[in-house]
Amino acid sequence: MNYSLHLSLKLCRHAAHYYTFFTFFCLRVTRAIQTGDTSSLEQLLLDHSGLAKTRILERNPQNKGACSTVSRTLLHIATDWPGHFPNVTKTIRMLTGYGAEVNAPMLGANHETPLHWAASCDDVQALDALIDAGADIEASGAVIAGGTPLDDAVAFAQWNTARRLVERGALTALWHAAALGQIDAIKNHFKGKTLPEYYPWTSGSSSAPSDTVNISFWCACHGGQQAAAAYLLQQGAELNWAAAWDGSTPLDTAQRNGFADLVTWLERQGAKGAGDINREI
Repeated sequence: MNYSLHLSLKLCRHAAHYYTFFTFFCLRVTRAIQTGDTSSLEQLLLDHSGLAKTRILERNPQNKGACSTVSRTLLHIATDWPGHFPNVTKTIRMLTGYGAEVNAPMLGANHETPLHWAASCDDVQALDALIDAGADIEASGAVIAGGTPLDDAVAFAQWNTARRLVERGALTALWHAAALGQIDAIKNHFKGKTLPEYYPWTSGSSSAPSDTVNISFWCACHGGQQAAAAYLLQQGAELNWAAAWDGSTPLDTAQRNGFADLVTWLERQGAKGAGDINREI
């Protein structure tokens, strides 16, 4: 990443004061977390009261003197890309046991919680540990239009965490169900047992019934769910609908995610990519 780090530590016994430590200390903490060295991490937590509640600040190397407005917690360090760090369950339990706030968001361009980050790198172990520690499964703030961890998982095609979030009780909208191939829930939706139809990028429910079907059809193709896609096509989905967020068609997203059988099926239905459609205009 194109920034250096320093640690701002708020000591519990001096709540009004902040102490800045050198980069090497920050790196010691980060290394202990991401290598799963829980013995070293616990010693640091014991030696530095309040460490679990600190934030890592980003510093632009081209303007080191500027005050940073971007920060993350130590739980974010435990769930940073690519995730799947050794002993992550024990690490998260240790940090929360020493006072880390499990729902504290990143501060910056978005306000993602550690649960958003675990969802975004398909880290089921970290995700379970965070939920067990009290993480809000419906927390807002995702980089995907301020949505939930499940929104992130589905948007980034992180299917293991997406399914695990649903298993742990995450609110499942129609587009989530389509992406995950929950065909019975989808059919029941159209029979009157409706699923939520919210979409984070529209700040509420879709403005038109056709948008509901089109978005869900695109998501079914994004998730490689042919049965769901076929059913939604029967419900009136537009075969070549272009997504508002990136202009891609259902065929484009199926190709991008490597679903060869679904691509073949879509092409047999007459599906086209955005590039082909634009060339025809």
